[in-house]
Amino acid sequence: MVKRSDDLSGFVVLPKRWLVERTFAWLMRSRRLARDYETRTDSSQAMIWWSMSMVMSRRLARPRR
Repeated sequence: MVKRSDDLSGFVVLPKRWLVERTFAWLMRSRRLARDYETRTDSSQAMIWWSMSMVMSRRLARPRR
């Protein structure tokens, strides 16, 4: 957790926080993870692994510039 200093005003990018928020956004692209349907933690963990493997495989399949 990154704490925000109170002496700054306006929008300030906090270090490392955007990494977590971006990762959660990638996970929420999977419809199954948008709601908490799973009752068991191992099935929920499997869905997270599946979602991140989809993200990584899309990234690997992209043509390089």
